[in-house]
Amino acid sequence: MARGFESKSVESNRQDAEDERASRRSGKRLDIHEIERRQKREGLELSRRRIVHELESATNERRRESLSAALAHLDSELAKIG
Repeated sequence: MARGFESKSVESNRQDAEDERASRRSGKRLDIHEIERRQKREGLELSRRRIVHELESATNERRRESLSAALAHLDSELAKIG
């Protein structure tokens, strides 16, 4: 489990460095609101992957319903962010 989070962190750091280089080339830095939006989106996407994984292995019907509701909520939050 920790390995997945570690690889996500490495990927995120690499993406941040790439974004920084791109913004330097274009002459503009990322807005603080854009950074916060990206971080929130990444967190929601990570949560969504975890919920989908749990949903695939859940056998209890009530647990599946709860996970499905959580998944729908995360999808709506991701849609709001764009």
